[in-house]
Amino acid sequence: MTTARPVSIVTGIGALMLIVGCGQQEDDPVVADEAAPEADAVVVAATPAAMPRTVSPEGASVFFITPADGDTVSNPVEIEFGIEGMVVVAAGVNDAHSGHHHLLVDTDAPDMGLPIPADANHIHFGDASTSTELTLEPGQHTLRLLLGDHLHIPHNPPIISAPITITVK
Repeated sequence: MTTARPVSIVTGIGALMLIVGCGQQEDDPVVADEAAPEADAVVVAATPAAMPRTVSPEGASVFFITPADGDTVSNPVEIEFGIEGMVVVAAGVNDAHSGHHHLLVDTDAPDMGLPIPADANHIHFGDASTSTELTLEPGQHTLRLLLGDHLHIPHNPPIISAPITITVK
């Protein structure tokens, strides 16, 4: 007879995000298949606790250089990210006043106390990129930038852009 073992979902999610979260391109979204727990395992599914957050300097900001709010664009959409008061570094680099970009596409801001998800709506730029080309379905889309620290966790206070709306023709 086997004994039930508790499984930490929070630890598993955090480790998965660190391993596969950043460096993904828009045509290579991360989709994690959640394995079913073993028959004798007990899954602890409590609300995850917030993680420690890196302090951001006063006045730091991220913004879109292109496109501008209200622009009508064609595919592929060229997007350039701007930053003030901090520097862009690769994921895993823990320098003061630094982080890397995450592009939020057609989604609300994630939980600021947890690592930023990695999927088609939360695109990570852990390679320190400051621009990308993105293919979007025709129609209206909302874009937002969110800076993540070395562990993909938003800073405190968060460095998040105002949302912009673009139309893809």
